[in-house]
Amino acid sequence: MASITRFARTSSSSLQVSTRSAPLALTARNFSTVKFNNKDRKERVVILGSGWAGYSFAKDLDPEKYERIFISPRSYFVFTPLLASTAVGTLEFRTVLEPIRRLDYGIGFHQGWAQDIDFANKTIRVEANANADSASKAVVPIGQGGQLNQASARGALFDVPYDKLVIACGAYSQTFGIEGVREHANFLRDVGDARRIRLRVLSLFELCAYPKGVDNLTDEDRANLLHFAIVGGGPTGIEYASELHDLIHDDLSKMYPDLLKFVRITVYDVSPKVLPMFDQALSKYAMDAFKRQKIEIRTQHNIERVRPADGKLGSEYGELKLKIKQYGDKEVGAGLVVWSTGLMANPLIKQLASKDFAVPISPEDRAEARRPKAKLATDARTGGILVDEHFRVRIETQTTDAAKGSEIVPTSSSNSLLRDVFVLGDAAVIESQRTLPKTAQVAAQQATYLAKVLNKANEGVIDVKDAPGFKFRNWGVMTYLGSWKAIHQGPRDELRGWAAWVLWRSAYLAKSMSWRNRFLVPIYWLVSWVFGRGISRF
Repeated sequence: MASITRFARTSSSSLQVSTRSAPLALTARNFSTVKFNNKDRKERVVILGSGWAGYSFAKDLDPEKYERIFISPRSYFVFTPLLASTAVGTLEFRTVLEPIRRLDYGIGFHQGWAQDIDFANKTIRVEANANADSASKAVVPIGQGGQLNQASARGALFDVPYDKLVIACGAYSQTFGIEGVREHANFLRDVGDARRIRLRVLSLFELCAYPKGVDNLTDEDRANLLHFAIVGGGPTGIEYASELHDLIHDDLSKMYPDLLKFVRITVYDVSPKVLPMFDQALSKYAMDAFKRQKIEIRTQHNIERVRPADGKLGSEYGELKLKIKQYGDKEVGAGLVVWSTGLMANPLIKQLASKDFAVPISPEDRAEARRPKAKLATDARTGGILVDEHFRVRIETQTTDAAKGSEIVPTSSSNSLLRDVFVLGDAAVIESQRTLPKTAQVAAQQATYLAKVLNKANEGVIDVKDAPGFKFRNWGVMTYLGSWKAIHQGPRDELRGWAAWVLWRSAYLAKSMSWRNRFLVPIYWLVSWVFGRGISRF
């Protein structure tokens, strides 16, 4: 059995994938079951994923009413809107992290990969992952089946039972199957990604700063190595390009003045314009701001391949070559490629959607000798799981009638609900609201809504099915453009320039998940402004 599970800035939430096969049947490996504690037992809610949806849900779910258990390969939540700032040293990594166990010292947590879910028996198969280095990095599946080539030793397997299950495992970066992207490009979804990008940028400047003759680099080689290519013109790509521009021109230009003439930052996108979620005027403002900062925008450009450069430049210095459809056979050299082109379905969702499973049966069904079978209902366009306005999972049910042998008899309702299972965030598609964007804002609002409904349901105030359905409240979108400028577009207003930058920083500070980070973030902003960004490599 294939294994499973990992806003636009994601949202990305992100329960990473372990694609190492593990059948639901017992194996010869170490295996145990995490049992319920029956003494004064609360209803157990297991949460898959520690991203925006999962963490926000657990934060708002009443610990006096429910036992909360996290399953995730990473032991922290990442405040993704500020991740680009950590990749250039404006902020330190821990200012965007929230340890799961500090959410509540009584909260349950298992660091591991979700391998499978037995909906009939309400158990989750988990592979332990406490020592894996990959937990802090965005992992992108290879091929259509979502298989990864991971050579690390496999952890022990154990089962975790649940009363209610919340699937909030996020999505992967979309690579469109382009050759070399997964192997050579950098993604910006987690702190491990940000750290590798930060070290690479600083290393390239040191590498190109050696005197001529030491490494035999020509001016053309330096120009290629100091070309920073960002693929994707959404908020993540634009904000990273902006933050990188600030780092280079505010800090590195003073330390490497002779290299500034070689530096180029280019944003490539297949669309006719960048930031498609903004109206034309604000998008044009962003492109004009980049033009003044000498950041190149290349719209309607299709990347077809990413590969290492030939010879020593590729093998020792890490130069990459980009094949772009519009340039024919001519390849573009770059020292760093940051890939941010949207989201693809999580392999967990693909696996669960591809199999039949038994659902809990009622006494009436037993009396009639019927054994219900089901498949998850999915959205044909995105591959996400279809849910109702209360985030209950839609299933397509069938039954096997004992009187008719093995014949499959469809039930009267082709879209039933899977009891006690909910899906949030990037993995969820609300049937009546299919156009909602895959952003942190949406995921957080969904999580808060479901937590409040379950809190009231536990009190007996309301049944989940009778609660008012979820309605997304659009607070607007905003993007940093560098040099203390930003753009903001809300339902009723638009801002640009310095005023939007103040709102951008204020909003993200207010949305930080803990008072600790609300205290640390402005301190690091002040330190970076007065003393410069952190440029140490370690």
